Amino acid sequence: MTDWRMDDAEPHDEVHVREHDKEQSAESAGGDKAEPDRREPDEAGVRGKRRPVVLLGGIVVIALLIGSGFYYWFTTRNIESTDDAYTDGRAVSIAPQVAGQVVSLDVRDNQFVRKGQPLIHIDPRQYVADRDYAQGVLDTAKAQLAGLTFGAEIARKNFPARLKQAQAQLASAQAAEVKAQADYQRQRSLPKQATTQQEVDAATAALQQAQAQVKLAEAQVMEAEPVPQQIGQADAQVGQQKGQTEQAQARLDQANLNLSWTVVTAPQDGWITRRNVEMGNYVTPGQQIFSIVSPEVWVTANFKETQLARIRPGQPVKIAVDAYPQLDLTGHVDSIQLGSGSKFTAFPPENATGNFIKIVQRVPVKIMIDSGLDLALPLPLGISVVPTVTVQ
Repeated sequence: MTDWRMDDAEPHDEVHVREHDKEQSAESAGGDKAEPDRREPDEAGVRGKRRPVVLLGGIVVIALLIGSGFYYWFTTRNIESTDDAYTDGRAVSIAPQVAGQVVSLDVRDNQFVRKGQPLIHIDPRQYVADRDYAQGVLDTAKAQLAGLTFGAEIARKNFPARLKQAQAQLASAQAAEVKAQADYQRQRSLPKQATTQQEVDAATAALQQAQAQVKLAEAQVMEAEPVPQQIGQADAQVGQQKGQTEQAQARLDQANLNLSWTVVTAPQDGWITRRNVEMGNYVTPGQQIFSIVSPEVWVTANFKETQLARIRPGQPVKIAVDAYPQLDLTGHVDSIQLGSGSKFTAFPPENATGNFIKIVQRVPVKIMIDSGLDLALPLPLGISVVPTVTVQ
């Protein structure tokens, strides 16, 4: 009996436990459903608070962008700049005027030289000999010129006097002829008893001799008469010799010039570049042995054609040098080339044929540097710079 009751009570307790577990499960489920309902108002409030902050941030960003754009426009509205710009200058090619062996090399690479400073010496011995020979030829020509000049001076005096002497001798001969003719006629007109044959023969001989003297005197007068021509001939000889003397002087001058050219000097101040000669080299006229870069440097800036509308000569320019950022260079626009860079190339474009593609052209603008250069930092030719032109 007792055993039956105990067995009967055990199932009842199990049912009670199951019901209790179901209630707890229901409460747990009910609690989980109730929690989202409590969080939803909180999240909506947070999102509502964030919207003004995001809106304000967007407004600030837009304002900053607008302000930056306005500031950029305001600061760049009156400037034109390009990075297609390079330093430029004069590079003079140095070449000898005479041929010869280099016996002295007086400069080194990239050395600064002054105008007139010796660069190389060429063996001068041959040119010294040429100079001495030309000097000898000139001395001989001068001596001959002096002799002919003296002869011309004598001719100017002697030829007129010789003519006068010949004319006087002719007059004397003619007078003697007249006398001899009269004596001869008198002897012929006398009776034979009043004269002798010997006297007649003597008168005849005297007449013939007088006639011969007249002919001789006439010949001498004819020879002495062209005095201007004779003086002119003497002067012509002087002129010819004077020309030869001048030629000799010119040869001497050329010899001296060739001798001076054996010392090659710098034509201007600048830096030695592209040295192409060594001691002992044989150089010829026109052979490039150096280049000298002038200290005067400017900027060649290739602006786009659309940038040229307000660029004018004289406008101020600031120049930034890539190689030397510490340099603060200022300058001015010197001139604008009347032609784009492509127009002066070896093969200019031919746009009249084929398909045309418009390309913005660039025009070289020369900019002179006014201040900011540092002698300790010379600007090489061809380095990149960025010029900024202040336009009106």
